[in-house]
Amino acid sequence: MRVKQISLICSSIFALTLSLGASAEAIDKYWGQMENDYFPNKRLQESDSVQLTAPRRAESGAQVPFSFKINHPMTNGSYIKAVSVIADANPVPLVAVYHFTPESGSAEINTRIRLEVDSFVHVVAETSDGQYLMNKIAIRATGGCGGSIGDDEAAAKQAAGKMRLSVSPEANDQNIVMARLLIKHPMYTGLQRDLVSQGFRPAFFINKIIAKFNDKIVMDADTFIGMSEDPNIQFPLKANEPGKLIVVIKDNEGGTFTSSTDVGIN
Repeated sequence: MRVKQISLICSSIFALTLSLGASAEAIDKYWGQMENDYFPNKRLQESDSVQLTAPRRAESGAQVPFSFKINHPMTNGSYIKAVSVIADANPVPLVAVYHFTPESGSAEINTRIRLEVDSFVHVVAETSDGQYLMNKIAIRATGGCGGSIGDDEAAAKQAAGKMRLSVSPEANDQNIVMARLLIKHPMYTGLQRDLVSQGFRPAFFINKIIAKFNDKIVMDADTFIGMSEDPNIQFPLKANEPGKLIVVIKDNEGGTFTSSTDVGIN
């Protein structure tokens, strides 16, 4: 999604979002239209195989712990192809779309997201044979997308893109290990006011994350302003042999950054 499109969306519905009120319970009234918008002509099946973990009430709407795991085979013949995370009541509901391959070993992510108000978060998993599995979770939170910020914008942009990448030393019985990626990035939403100028900071966010192990994609994510500042993402990969994990991130202003680490087998 282009920055101009996001800015138009933010401007048109920001006032409506604020009017919902932080004290209200999450209301599952937006999903019907969103399902049609994001998955036109698709049949979504509610499924317990889509496992979601999040706090019932978040301490901060700007840093909401959130994870999903899809209990489904990850073989060449049958695997989870993509997982969409949608925060129904956010100004820009689509938080991220994660693309997986059999080399991922498992379709799971542990991260942090933003919530502007109490909201249901829907997660939809697309299988390689065209099925759509869905589950949802209600989270109480406030103020994650808007508010005021007083950091030095120039300094924040200068530091953006620094990464720390690591891989757990132990693999499970299927040779799946977990990678952890920490990214320094302000992830400006376009809804935050600068404390000095009182104007809105332009949206500035990571929009692509690609992870390859031994030149094979294990995770490819399209991300939007619903990701938290300084993203922290844990994802799996199948390490049948030692090799190198390389992560490339891109932001909406054209910045590209790379990090890598060696992966052994214990």
